[in-house]
Amino acid sequence: MLKLTKKADYGLMALKYLAEHPETPALSAKDVADAYGIPAQLLAKVLQRLTKTGLLRSHAGMNGGYELARDARQISAFEVIHAIDGPLFITSCTKGTKPCELTPSCTIKEPLARVNETIAGVLKSISIQDLAEHEHPTGRSRETHGLVVLTL
Repeated sequence: MLKLTKKADYGLMALKYLAEHPETPALSAKDVADAYGIPAQLLAKVLQRLTKTGLLRSHAGMNGGYELARDARQISAFEVIHAIDGPLFITSCTKGTKPCELTPSCTIKEPLARVNETIAGVLKSISIQDLAEHEHPTGRSRETHGLVVLTL
């Protein structure tokens, strides 16, 4: 089963929250954590990582916090997940880091590579703005670009 890490979930949630509040120059990790009921310390680490990778900008001081580094329409879900979790692979054989001993007889490497590319393509097509614009009642699932997403 393909599953995002909690850190990736939190990163997507945080960027979505920032996109929903463009009138606020910068929001703190605590602001976002309180809004979703998630651990502030873990979220702070995620936000720092997203800042290092250039998806967020941080501001120090009394009114400091985080803001999107680019327009929400220009940041994809794939970028956020990649920044936090690294490359997306559904199987280890698609990485190509070392040859698999079953390669000569393997019949699923290529189909799984296509599945991996399709998943990456869907995630690349979903912007943070898309996530921010599709608000649904809490706990209800919805379909976004072919993915079922549970709204938090």
